[in-house]
Amino acid sequence: MNLFEQELCRILGKENFDKVQSVKIGIAGAGGLGSNCAFNLTRMGFKKFCIVDFDKVEFSNLNRQFYFYDQIGRNKVEVLKENLERINPNVGITALTQRIERENIRELFNDCGVVAEAFDRAEYKSLLTEAFLETDKFIVSASGLSGVGNSDEIKVHQIKEKFFLIGDLKSDSNDAPPLSARVNIAAAKQADVILDYVLKRMD
Repeated sequence: MNLFEQELCRILGKENFDKVQSVKIGIAGAGGLGSNCAFNLTRMGFKKFCIVDFDKVEFSNLNRQFYFYDQIGRNKVEVLKENLERINPNVGITALTQRIERENIRELFNDCGVVAEAFDRAEYKSLLTEAFLETDKFIVSASGLSGVGNSDEIKVHQIKEKFFLIGDLKSDSNDAPPLSARVNIAAAKQADVILDYVLKRMD
């Protein structure tokens, strides 16, 4: 246990800290939602992740994603792993640079108790939900994050016992671009819902 983890253990209490550290979290997509959800989870003590994305960091990502100017052109999952290790050197991250498809999604996140959906495209959001909705996995998805203002409309919606949806459920990236503030609010809410589930409901 490093000094950062010792302080988290003091804040959370040993029982809660052990719960947080025991859970493996799958993050499907390492863009605005995924990268920011991951850094929030890491700061709260989670340390086991499987992060999957096939993209590289581009300048257009810097307005809302947890990357930096000198990381342009590199694989997102590899860079995100490095950035999270700067928060907690003890994190254990499986970083997979590949595209998530119907044929591989179950295998990719097979050993994850929690899966955070962080895709840009609606069809992939549906793909993840369909793959895991009837399983024992806890799923947190997001929809409706674009634009500026009205951030109080980004809410937590419980769809099923183990399926939560974050967003205003109406804004679309075709209407206005996703920007840092609203994307970060949604990503932080994803992380908070996951923490709440792990502390209160997960055995």
